[in-house]
Amino acid sequence: MLSLIDLFDALNEKGAVIAFDEAQNLRGPLSRDVREAIAHAYDYCDNLTIILTGSEVGLLYDFIGVENPESPLFGRFFTEIQLSRFSRDQAIAFLREGFRQANRKPPHPLDIVVEQLNGIPGWLTFYGCRCLEGRTDIEEIKHLAAKLALRELNNLIRNRPRRYKIVLRGIAEGRQSWSQIKRYLEEKEGKTISKSVLHNILKTLKAMSLVENYQFLDPIYREAARLLR
Repeated sequence: MLSLIDLFDALNEKGAVIAFDEAQNLRGPLSRDVREAIAHAYDYCDNLTIILTGSEVGLLYDFIGVENPESPLFGRFFTEIQLSRFSRDQAIAFLREGFRQANRKPPHPLDIVVEQLNGIPGWLTFYGCRCLEGRTDIEEIKHLAAKLALRELNNLIRNRPRRYKIVLRGIAEGRQSWSQIKRYLEEKEGKTISKSVLHNILKTLKAMSLVENYQFLDPIYREAARLLR
């Protein structure tokens, strides 16, 4: 069976760009093999370019082992490109240019669209694509986006305790302080929850790039979290 290192060596003879999408999902039993193969390519494959993409920055750092001396990739130089949410003006310009290239007129005032989607490139693109398909009801588009986000949320926390869903739903419903979230979690659990348990949940949700300072970073994910069961 061809190993990943052997594959990289073969591709290196021709030259290639290899991208791992949502690379933080490579965590698990085989994650070290993948990291060792990437480290091998770094050292010996001058004709390869490795790209790791991920929407959960903290977990992606954990996979790479940015601060873990035992990781095969620890200390390796890499170039980081962060795609932050667009400013209001950037988001409007992005949508306007997209509709111009498609030779279509925007079905809604773009400033209103940006207010609803908060300048997040992925959802702006989702909105534009749905409009080009003829689905121009903005509430319907937001509902479709929330259903997609709900599926991704369930995948993210699939193997985690039910408490993660409770905390996410509590924050989505407007509980925006430590004490409010703790009280909500304890009401749903029917028992006292230690500070360390809640701390670890919030730390993990932050690493997933979902929540920070008791607020959702993405309004669509906030709507999706309200649907968690």
